[in-house]
Amino acid sequence: MKTINLPIYDIVVTITEDGGGAAITSNLKEKAEGDSTEKQSINNFNAAMDGIESIVMAHASTGIDIESDSYLEGIEAAVEGCSNNF
Repeated sequence: MKTINLPIYDIVVTITEDGGGAAITSNLKEKAEGDSTEKQSINNFNAAMDGIESIVMAHASTGIDIESDSYLEGIEAAVEGCSNNF
């Protein structure tokens, strides 16, 4: 098993050695609180974060270097873009 700890958003990707699976954890998602409009906005934001997590995990699983500075900057830019839209 290979574990990759990224220095942003507490992202940890775990990949099985046989390539049969992977998992990701992070602190990207927010707790849905407030009125129904606020909760819906947070749920939409969290769905976008699920997408970011999925692509990071897929990239790691296929051998892309997710630890490179440019990749980490890309994650930060994607999260910032989502934050600006929700």
